[in-house]
Amino acid sequence: MNFGINDEQRMLRDTFARFLDSESSTARVRKANEAGGFDPALWRGLAELGTFSMRVPENAGGLGMGTLDAALVMEEAGRTLASGPIAEAQMAARLLGMLPGHGLLEGVIAGGKVATLAFHDIATNPVQWLAGGAHADVVIARKGDTVVAILLNESDRRVEDNLASSGIGEADLGKAQQLVLSSGRAALELFSATLEEWKLLCAAALSGLAREALRLAAAYACERHAFGVPIGTFQGLSHPLASLVTDVDGGKYLIWKVIHQISTNTQGAGARIPLALWWNAKTASATGIQTLRTFGGYGLTTEYDIHLYNLRAKAWPLVHGDPQRLLEQAGRRLYANAPSVLPDVGAVTIDFELGEQAHQLAREVDDFFKKTLTPQLEAHAHHSWDGHHPLVHKKLAEANLLFPSWPREKGGRGATPYAQHAAAQVWAEHGWSNHASGTTRMIAAIIDRFGSTEAKKNVLEPILAGDIVCSLGYTEPGCGSDVFAAQTKATREGSGWRIDGTKMFTSGANIATYVLMLCRTNPNVPKHKGLTMFIVPLKAAGVTVQPVHTFQDERTNITFYDGVRVTDGYRLGEVDGGVKVMSASLEIEHGGGFAKSQAALVSAAEALCGQIEHDGSALLQEKLAQMRLAKAWAHCLIAEMLSLRALWAAQNGLDIPAAGPMAKLFSSEAFLNDSSDLLDLTAPLSLSEQTPAAALVNLSYRYAHATTIWAGTSEVHRSMIAERALGLPRSRN
Repeated sequence: MNFGINDEQRMLRDTFARFLDSESSTARVRKANEAGGFDPALWRGLAELGTFSMRVPENAGGLGMGTLDAALVMEEAGRTLASGPIAEAQMAARLLGMLPGHGLLEGVIAGGKVATLAFHDIATNPVQWLAGGAHADVVIARKGDTVVAILLNESDRRVEDNLASSGIGEADLGKAQQLVLSSGRAALELFSATLEEWKLLCAAALSGLAREALRLAAAYACERHAFGVPIGTFQGLSHPLASLVTDVDGGKYLIWKVIHQISTNTQGAGARIPLALWWNAKTASATGIQTLRTFGGYGLTTEYDIHLYNLRAKAWPLVHGDPQRLLEQAGRRLYANAPSVLPDVGAVTIDFELGEQAHQLAREVDDFFKKTLTPQLEAHAHHSWDGHHPLVHKKLAEANLLFPSWPREKGGRGATPYAQHAAAQVWAEHGWSNHASGTTRMIAAIIDRFGSTEAKKNVLEPILAGDIVCSLGYTEPGCGSDVFAAQTKATREGSGWRIDGTKMFTSGANIATYVLMLCRTNPNVPKHKGLTMFIVPLKAAGVTVQPVHTFQDERTNITFYDGVRVTDGYRLGEVDGGVKVMSASLEIEHGGGFAKSQAALVSAAEALCGQIEHDGSALLQEKLAQMRLAKAWAHCLIAEMLSLRALWAAQNGLDIPAAGPMAKLFSSEAFLNDSSDLLDLTAPLSLSEQTPAAALVNLSYRYAHATTIWAGTSEVHRSMIAERALGLPRSRN
């Protein structure tokens, strides 16, 4: 797997970044806006850098570069609000290079002629709005079964003031001079493929724009003070920005995912192209609104640049029309067999495959479950801790499949994060809960790192043998996510400790042998300095486990500790050093996501839409249903990409700020939103458990709530993202 660009692409990106920082400064953008949204000097400079020849084949005099290369350039163009129809000109030049161009190509790639695209068939829509239409000399268009080049003059266009002063213009393409480039199916498919690629390049520009708007807003939120503190400390301001930077990152990697899928001819790639533009258009618009609001009233003034980003974010994709039509198009391609033509994206260096080691481990885990899960065990399966079965757990340990990421000498496989992820996916496919194994694995890692000889002998060895599982005891009834406010006391008694207190949400405590517990050992220092971590036997005298049932068909527990004695060997880390131990455990716990659960939900909703009749036909045939399912699939893809990025970072030892929290935040929030929407879509059947699909949809709605709370609430993760990814000041005391 590779989320990184190569040295040549890095040089390409950096070259354009430096050029555009200089030649497309906001001062230059403002000046271009006053001149109708076009900067001739910028255009000539872009041509000199080879911008318009990038996607032209080498045999036609171009550079023969790939779509990913062009997307990197467009991301920089978006970041700097570069004036002019750059993506359209790149695609027009590509068409002129691949079709007989009547000598037009040279002028376009040299920057002497401004070229753009018409998005609709001029045989039926001769008058169209064009990106760069106020200044374009050449328009490449479809006319019935032919592809034509249209030569515009001033009498063919009407230029008006527009929302973002972006140089759009309305042109009567039917009256202008036309040159036939090519006719027939091959020419039309090439034109269609070029429009598909344009969607990806426009999406990349919007991604770059949105990221820069967030940078400007975050910088302002650090500088501007109110009530004696930077306004970035206010969660009402920082949390929306954290959600948006997560959405922006997800949108960028959705584009990359689609480019990679096109290169490998992956089934369904055609439906994902419009999804990439829809998502990035939606996200850029939302970012433009929220970042402007960060500036308050100053954002409304023309003295601040943020309004430029707001208007461009909204206007750029709208020249193509309503972005909701992109969602509609994706739905038709997914569910109504609407055709699409994939562009030739050229060489692609990124790779999102997990690799052969991961696939091998996944096959082995799959074989294990197929061999082991009898009908009786399959009936025992459950999505929660209740799905734990000691027999299967032990057999997994004996097969060295329980903790495959552990070293071989400790009963694992030395599996990479990729292979561990692939194995977990197979667990999910078989419906086998990993709650007990996942929590126990995390606790085993903490004991291995911080535990005494006694703890390793009595607790870690049985864990690795598959004989016991462990529970987690952080939360208390009065402190919620503020685990540093723990009041459960550990008091010295001789050479050991006495523990008294209450822990809430100790899921699995009813079947676990030990609980990892954070206790207060010093009440006379700041709360985060007086905590110590212990591993506590749940069968010890003084421990009471009381069930707490949840509305997602899942049991958790409240546990009481009344004079529970443990030896000092069951202390993990230094006295009053619990924060260090807990930070290590959170590092292990954070990240991941729920993409697999999301995908199962959407598949179940698809099945219900095929079963439900509405107005005499299957609900799945309705445009509205197709759009909502397509939207949910977009969320699944983004969740997957954010999760894979966190894996890639872990595998390569890279510090990508807040990569794990982003994956968890996005997938859990999208899961909750989609489960609610798809429950609505398939109602009232989805309210029942009449079919397995209906039962899964209504369970998903209940289950999804918990995903936004487990391993840190969404609010906690937003704070982490705001601080780490945006550099905003700490919002929690």
